Amino acid sequence: MTQADRPGDMRATVRETYGPADLSAVPVFAGGFINFGYWRPEDLDGPPTVDDRIRSQQDLYRRVLDSAGPLAGGRLLEVGCGLGVGCALAIGEYGPARVTGMDIHPQQLERARRANAGLLDGPGPERLRLVRGAAEDMPFGDGEFDCVYSVEAAQHFDDLARFAAETARVLRPGGRAAVTSFFAPDPGAAPRLAELLDTFADGLDIARPPSELTGALARSGLTGVRCESIGASVWPGWDHWLSGQWKPGTWPRNFRLAWEQGLLDYYVITGTRA
Repeated sequence: MTQADRPGDMRATVRETYGPADLSAVPVFAGGFINFGYWRPEDLDGPPTVDDRIRSQQDLYRRVLDSAGPLAGGRLLEVGCGLGVGCALAIGEYGPARVTGMDIHPQQLERARRANAGLLDGPGPERLRLVRGAAEDMPFGDGEFDCVYSVEAAQHFDDLARFAAETARVLRPGGRAAVTSFFAPDPGAAPRLAELLDTFADGLDIARPPSELTGALARSGLTGVRCESIGASVWPGWDHWLSGQWKPGTWPRNFRLAWEQGLLDYYVITGTRA
């Protein structure tokens, strides 16, 4: 286990971005969700509103949770839960018995506890729990979950093979995994992505092909592993939202350029524990 894999020893860029810098408070990530969004065609007509933006982020969660199959009564784990607002959405709309939100960053978990105080401290059975842990070293028992999902966090994981192995371990037989994030279809794209996008240049995001994760999941015991591009529902809408805050040619606008050049795309990856 390397230092970066231990929950207390995050890479410096991850520690700063999700700690003191508090990415969740940046207006571009309105609503406390930290993802690029899953956009509807009509969202591209006219200036995007904050309501459009929040809905796009909620819809990305719905896209992932829908791909995991029926979730009512199940035990769910979100890897990289951030403020836990996606956990709350899952509880409110999908009827699981309980959702566990896991994040490597203690400051994110503190914010998540404040944001979800009603779910954590309310009467009745515990519907939400928040746990500190790394994607590569999950603090859970074997077969503890019916579904493991992750929304726009895998681009930060140090070791996708270990994440896949841990996902397989904590899933019950027949349990489902659903992961969405952005990957580099061309394994040689890393230098160009670092030129275009600051988050790849500073090491916050790691350029890897989606096959690195799909192959690792299959080797770890998941069957029916599927990888679907959803970039057409992510990048144009994200860029449209950015257009009201960032000028063309600034680095955040280069996400769409990287997609158009085939350097980057967005995927939903699913599989079932054998």
